[in-house]
Amino acid sequence: MTTYLPTLKQLHYLVALKDHGHFGRAAEACFVTQSTLSAGIRELETLIGVTLVERTRRVVRFTPLGDRIVDKARRVIREAEELGDMARAAGRPLSGEMRMSVIPTIAPFMLPRILPALRRDYPDLKLFLREETTGVACEGLQNGRTDCVLLALPYACGEVAAQPLFDDRLFVAFPQADLPDPPPTIHAADIDETRLLLLEDGHCLKDHALAACNRPELGAQAMMLGTSLHTIVQMVDNGLGVTMLPEMAVEAGILDHTKVSARPLASDHAIRTVALVWRRASPRERDFKLLAEVLAASA
Repeated sequence: MTTYLPTLKQLHYLVALKDHGHFGRAAEACFVTQSTLSAGIRELETLIGVTLVERTRRVVRFTPLGDRIVDKARRVIREAEELGDMARAAGRPLSGEMRMSVIPTIAPFMLPRILPALRRDYPDLKLFLREETTGVACEGLQNGRTDCVLLALPYACGEVAAQPLFDDRLFVAFPQADLPDPPPTIHAADIDETRLLLLEDGHCLKDHALAACNRPELGAQAMMLGTSLHTIVQMVDNGLGVTMLPEMAVEAGILDHTKVSARPLASDHAIRTVALVWRRASPRERDFKLLAEVLAASA
């Protein structure tokens, strides 16, 4: 008896539709026309004899079985991609395509230093970068959308292997007018929780900062403002409060041309560990370890 199996292309179409929730955007992501993508998903439904997607004029809704098949499709696609990864891993190191997510509190401060070295020493590496919050990046790693993630620990990213790169101290940033003669370090007890500006939920730096202070009331009283450190620094520069910054941001000049000063936070836990993480047992583990060495040396 002849058995007809779904194609990887059909599975890609289905996963793209789930991710984008819209036939047009999914088709753009797959570099095909909308009619091609729609026909491919209909062929898949006909092949397995069930409806996976309920189509209306306004909404694309997956059936419960459709959701389960999408999860399985992600794993199948990831396994297929790892076949190519195995071949690349057997060839030249750090060559071919690699998709890396980087969190926003690292990307603008670290990437400008590391990318020139990567391009110079590994010209055959095609590195596709995506900036996204830690939770989204880790989810993408688990479902195969991303190959590795450059993030800050501690953070529960699932079943991953991790290579720490370096420790990044936390600094307290404040208007210079608040402390004309600031001490060498700032103690958590001296931070006014009603004036503390932090990144919104989803950024692990907020959690690292609160954990370093060991003051639960800070989380409840702090004003959660902004999606970027640059925005919060401008608010501090205008006298609206104080914030916490990673050392890499301070060294990269985020306070240049402002009237904001920064001093290290005096705490036993006032650090975050920058690390590269990837899925456990990945066939490209050797590449990721080599990439981690390059990142650590260039940082």
